[in-house]
Order: sequence, then structure tokens, then C-alpha cells
Amino acid sequence: MSLTAELLAKLAEVDTPTVCNALELVVPERRAVGFTTRPFVVAFPDLKPIVGIARTATIRAREPSSREAAEAKALRLEYYRYVAAGTGLPTIVVIQDLDPEPGFGAFWGEVNSAVHKGLGCLGCVTNGSIRDIDLLARDFQLLAGSIGPSHAWVHVEAFGCDVNVHGMTVRHGDLVHADRHGAVVIPAEAAARLPEAIDLCARREAPILAAARSPGFSVEKLAAAWAEAEDIH
Repeated sequence: MSLTAELLAKLAEVDTPTVCNALELVVPERRAVGFTTRPFVVAFPDLKPIVGIARTATIRAREPSSREAAEAKALRLEYYRYVAAGTGLPTIVVIQDLDPEPGFGAFWGEVNSAVHKGLGCLGCVTNGSIRDIDLLARDFQLLAGSIGPSHAWVHVEAFGCDVNVHGMTVRHGDLVHADRHGAVVIPAEAAARLPEAIDLCARREAPILAAARSPGFSVEKLAAAWAEAEDIH
């Protein structure tokens, strides 16, 4: 089954930890890979999860670009064209800051959040920094490594390349799910099976939660609830 807007909307109804739980059932070999492993600064913690097709790039800010001014400007414009060249599905930008001190200069602020939202992006996952917190585009989610005041010499190094952000390797075109907990890559071939796996996870958790929240809860009742959960398929 190919990816559809309807499937992505369905996956956006649950948080990223739930998606990780479901992936453990559908692709158990990915239990310890494919997700971020460090905390983020989250621009809008209460925003619902975002799910989209990855647009990838790398940046630097510590030193000016080595390219001539005209070449650097042309590259930046080509980057925006790349971001805008969608498939009809929502996109998420995943940007790796290559500086020895990631976040030295912020790529993300009032202007870039507005530009990317206008080009159809739902948000960004980056190890770099963000700024203009009160002026960011509404409903444009940003998961960032830090907050900083300056953009310094920030510039795009490359785009459409493999990146790694907080332990999560992302390739152009990957399906990414993200919320205030972090982000995870969903293998395209597993995506269609996730709604059923999410339902199974919820049904297996239900007897344990019911027992834990009931009066007189005990280890014996927990053992019974676990046994009940294990029989749910």
C-alpha cells in the first residue's frame, strides 16, 4: 500500500511513543534504531503530532560559506525549490547542523518558519538552534537542539542528503513522525500496518491500566492483568 494523506492523518492521531510501540510489533528489528535519543527544545509542546515526508539538509553557522555570494544565494534558492517540490503529501524538514558546536547560529526564526510553512512544510527536526520564539509561524512545529539569539553565518551546505539528528538517521523521502517527545522514521513498507498495531497496543495496555487504577491494586492483580494482556491478539 502506498502512502496516502489519509494514512498520514491517521498516524497523526497518536503520539510518537505510541508509534514507536507499534513499530516494535511491525518491524521488531528496528526496536533500537530509527528514533531520536536526545531531548529537544520544542517550540509548541501542545501541538498535535506531525507526520510527513522528509526533506533533508545540512547547515553551518560558525564561519561564512566558502562559496561566492552569488553561488551561495543560488544554492539557498535551490534549497527552497527542493523543499517546495512535494508529492502532494505533507513534508517535514530534517536539518543537521554540522558545526562542532551545533546551534551556534539559528537557521530557524520568524522568517524561515513562515517561508517553510508557506511552502507546505509541517515543521522541522534539527540539532541546530531556533530563535524569535514569540514570532514563529503558528502551528509550525520545531524540535531543536537549543535556543539562541543570533543567526551568525548560518547557511545551507547541502540538501537531499542523508542526515543524522540526535541519533536518528533520515534520508530524503523517509516518513517521519514527530511530537514533543522526539521523532521516529517509519519505514514506508510498515506504515500501512501501523494503525492495526496501534490498536493492538492499546487493547493490551487496557487491562493493566484498569487494574493499576482500581482500588486495592496489588502485585497479584498486576500479574493477572499481564496474563490477560498476553492473551490479546
